Amino acid sequence: MSHYGKFEIKNTWADAKDYDFVGARGERRKCNIIESIGHLVKSCLGAGIVAMHESYKSCGLWTALVLNVLLGIAVGYCMLILARSAQKMYGRVQVPSMTYPDLAEAALEVGPWPRYKNWAKRFRFCVAATLAIDLFGSCCVYQVVMARTLKQLVDNSQEVSDSGNPPIRVYILCILVPCILICMLTTLKYLAPFSIVADIFIIIVTLATVYYGMYLHTISPLDFKAFHSMAGLFELMGVCVFSVEGVGVTLVIENSMQEPRRFPVVLIAGMSIVIAMVMMVGFFGYWGFGEKSKSPVTVNFPLTVFPIILKVFLALMIYVDFALNFYLPFGLVWQYLKERHHPNQYWLMERVYRALFVLGVTLVAIIFPNISKFMGVLGSFCLSSMGFIFPALIQLSLTWEDPGLGYMRWRLIRFFAILIFGVTMGTVGTLFNLVELIREVYY
Repeated sequence: MSHYGKFEIKNTWADAKDYDFVGARGERRKCNIIESIGHLVKSCLGAGIVAMHESYKSCGLWTALVLNVLLGIAVGYCMLILARSAQKMYGRVQVPSMTYPDLAEAALEVGPWPRYKNWAKRFRFCVAATLAIDLFGSCCVYQVVMARTLKQLVDNSQEVSDSGNPPIRVYILCILVPCILICMLTTLKYLAPFSIVADIFIIIVTLATVYYGMYLHTISPLDFKAFHSMAGLFELMGVCVFSVEGVGVTLVIENSMQEPRRFPVVLIAGMSIVIAMVMMVGFFGYWGFGEKSKSPVTVNFPLTVFPIILKVFLALMIYVDFALNFYLPFGLVWQYLKERHHPNQYWLMERVYRALFVLGVTLVAIIFPNISKFMGVLGSFCLSSMGFIFPALIQLSLTWEDPGLGYMRWRLIRFFAILIFGVTMGTVGTLFNLVELIREVYY
C-alpha cells in the first residue's frame, strides 16, 4: 500500500475489480435508467441548441449534417471513457464516487508515471478551471439569447438586428440586475421545478422549428451548398460540441445511478436523443429560414400569437437556466475564494462574489453578442480539452499497466487519435472562431 497526496492506493488493479462501489454508496435515493437518461438529455441540451441552425449556415447544410452525427458520437465515446475510468479508479483507491476534478487528480497520483505525481493538483485545477470557464461562458450565451428575444418583442419586427435604437448591448445591460438577483439563490431547490418545465419547452421549440422549417422553406435542401468555408467548418465543430457535450455532468449522473455499470445504456439512449434534437434544429432551422436566419432560432418564427408565446417563455426559461448554469462553476470557484476570508465573512462575501461574477459575465456578453461565434470559441477552446484530451489522458494513465501491455499499441493509437483531434480543434478551431468573433466586434 502506498499513498500519494489525497488518494491512497489500497488495491492492485486486479483486486480493484472486486470492489463493490455500488454498495459503498449506501441506500440514498438513486436514479433508475429512465431518470438517468432524462438527466443526461437535460444536461447536454441548453442554449446551444437554439443556435445550431446558424452554424449549419456557416458550414454548409450537408457537411454540417454529417459532422453533427460524427461529433456527437465522438463526444459520447469520450464521456464513456470518463465513466469507465472512474469505475476503475473506485476500486484502486476504494472511494465509491468521484467528481471529474477528483478523477483527474487521482489519475496522476496513482498513475504509472512517478515524475508526474506532483502535477496531480495542477491537473485537478486545470480541469476545474476549464469547466468553470465553459459554464460561465454558457451564461454569456444565455444573456444574449434573452436580450435578443426581448429586443425583437419590443421592436415588434421580423427583422432581427443587433444595432438599432437601443442596440442589443443595452438590452444585455438591462437584464444585469435581474440576473444578479436570481443568482443570489444559494440552493437549487427553488429552481428545480422550473428545470423540468425548461426540458419540456426545449422539446416544443425543437418541434416548432421542424414545423416552421417545413412550412416556410422556399427551396429544396438539395439546392443548398454542401460546404461553405473552413471558418464555417470550425464554427460548426465548436457549436456542435458545445451543444451536445455533457462531460461535466458525466460522473454526477454515474454517481447517482442505481446501476452505474449500465451507464453505457444511458449514454447510447441519451446521446441518440440529443444528437437527433440538435440535428433537427440545425437542419430544419437552416432549411426554413435560409441565409437570413439568426440565433436564437425562435427569433425567426413569425410574429403571430403562438410564436410570440414561445419567444416569451424562451426568455423566462433561459433566465432560470442562467441561474442553474451559474450554480456549478461558482461553486467550484467559491471553494478557492473562501479560503481568503474568515468563516464569519462567508455569508456576505459569497454574495458579493456572486454579484461580481454575474457582472463579469455580463460585460463579456456585451463585448461579444454574437451567439454562434462565441459558442464556437467555447466549444473549441474549453471542450477540446475537457471533452477529448483530458478523458484520453486519464484513460491512458489508468490502463497503462492494466491488464498489461498486450493491447498497448491499440491504446496508444486511440490516445493519439483523440489527442490530435482535440489539439487541432483547440488550436485551429479556437483561432478561426476567435478571429471571426473579434471581426464581428470591430467591423
